[in-house]
Amino acid sequence: MKKRYIFSALPIIVLLWTSCKNKDDKNAAAAQPATPVNIAAAETAPTVYYDKYQATVVALNSVELRPQVAGYITGIFFKEGEVVQKGKPLYEIDRRKYLATYEQARANLASAQANFVKAQKDAERYSFLLKQDAVARQTYDQAVAALATSQSQVSVARAGILSAQTDLSYSIIKAPFTGRIGISQVKLGAQVSPGTTLLNTISTENPIAVDVVVTEQDLDRFYRLQRRSTDSTFKLQLNGADAYPHPGKVFAIDRGVNNQTGTVKVRIQFANPKDELRDGMSAVLNVLNAESGSRVQIPYKAVTEQMGEFFVFVSQDTIAKQRKVNLGPRVGSNVVVMNGIEAGEKVITEGFQRLRDGGKITLGPPAQQGTGGKPNGNGQQSTSAAGQPAEKPTQGQQGK
Repeated sequence: MKKRYIFSALPIIVLLWTSCKNKDDKNAAAAQPATPVNIAAAETAPTVYYDKYQATVVALNSVELRPQVAGYITGIFFKEGEVVQKGKPLYEIDRRKYLATYEQARANLASAQANFVKAQKDAERYSFLLKQDAVARQTYDQAVAALATSQSQVSVARAGILSAQTDLSYSIIKAPFTGRIGISQVKLGAQVSPGTTLLNTISTENPIAVDVVVTEQDLDRFYRLQRRSTDSTFKLQLNGADAYPHPGKVFAIDRGVNNQTGTVKVRIQFANPKDELRDGMSAVLNVLNAESGSRVQIPYKAVTEQMGEFFVFVSQDTIAKQRKVNLGPRVGSNVVVMNGIEAGEKVITEGFQRLRDGGKITLGPPAQQGTGGKPNGNGQQSTSAAGQPAEKPTQGQQGK
């Protein structure tokens, strides 16, 4: 019986020891001093921000000049890189052969017309004689057939003139529209072949456009912007330069979605009075985000990040509460909070490196911290969002 009573007493001893230990831990936690921190109030401020798209400058009209007749280049009538007016002669291909063919076609037409006049008179004469029964019916029929043949020969000769005249006109290559011409790909005396030899390229410059590739989810947004946009909707920024001063508008949206990439090409038109934009340049297109407006902002240094999620500590009297937030874009030293923080709430900006959710705080200069990570409310290490690049996308920037 004594042995049974000894074993029954062991659980009671363990419970008493555990209770004492928990009491000691609570007393130790209560004895910890409050952490000195700095705080700042979340404020509502006007926020205008843009979504960035990589863009390529493209001419609204660009044409490769290629010859349509064969021959040798006998004339170049422009200065490379200049703006040429519509209809201006640019290249001349040796015209002598085409001019001779045209003159021959004219002579053929004159001969066919003469034969037609003779055949017409013969048909009229035999028609009169047939009425007088002075000629055989067969002779009259032959005269009518000769008249029809002469008439068709006239038509053939006229078509020959049109063909020869077209080839002759093709021996002079003219500017199809007003635009800037590039560096010539051929020199005087070069032999060219129809449709294969590249002579030059000409493109329009004002207005000009940029092409961007957007996702299928953004398609409705750009359709809305095509119907209604303002001067601040589209802004262009060239690499290493200030913002382009002229606003843009949607010129065209491609006919369908690429079934392999799920993307759509959108073309935005810009005025280009000073020829600052050139075909092929790279740029960044800034598109006004629909969520721009009055938004809550807090200092960016108050944000911590853990596994792609963002947190801040909110001051509630003398207690720090950890709060998960969804961020928008950076605005100077602040960041937009899409949700998680209300205007007027006080967030801890300095001294939160050693804080836990529910920890005690006091206002005052925070102690200097090392460069290592700090624990979050779950006791795990987290990193400061202020150490992240400003271009890092946030959850709030994904909404359009």
